[in-house]
Amino acid sequence: MTQTDPQKAVETQKKATAIVQEMLQNDSFSQWLGIEIKEVGTDYCKLEMSIRDEMLNGMKKAQGGITFSFADSAFAFASNTRGRKSVSIEASINHIEALESGDVITAEASLESVKNKLGFYIVRVKKADTLVALFKGVVYRTGVEWAV
Repeated sequence: MTQTDPQKAVETQKKATAIVQEMLQNDSFSQWLGIEIKEVGTDYCKLEMSIRDEMLNGMKKAQGGITFSFADSAFAFASNTRGRKSVSIEASINHIEALESGDVITAEASLESVKNKLGFYIVRVKKADTLVALFKGVVYRTGVEWAV
């Protein structure tokens, strides 16, 4: 019996979600950030978190590493949804707007281009509809499959 395309799509979605959930379960730092998974798809992940007082720098703004780490988690999750373990080999961020305690932000990671061994992703970090940071990342796609 062969599977229909809708069946395969459902299985692919379930696998992508299971991979991201496993990654978050094993990621103590992302848990400390308070990351919540909002949406997962192949080559895509949307996360949400709130800025807390202990994340602020000496100017009472969110330390840049918090935004970078948040975007990096979305990047990591999205890049592994195809089922092959993928690791970052380059990443950068542009901080556009400062964040304060209590701000709720989202990170939306999506694939821009993929080759056999490399994936190129963009992560847009927003507060409501305002872009606050733009993250770019490249992953190396290993030959190791996720066992989920």
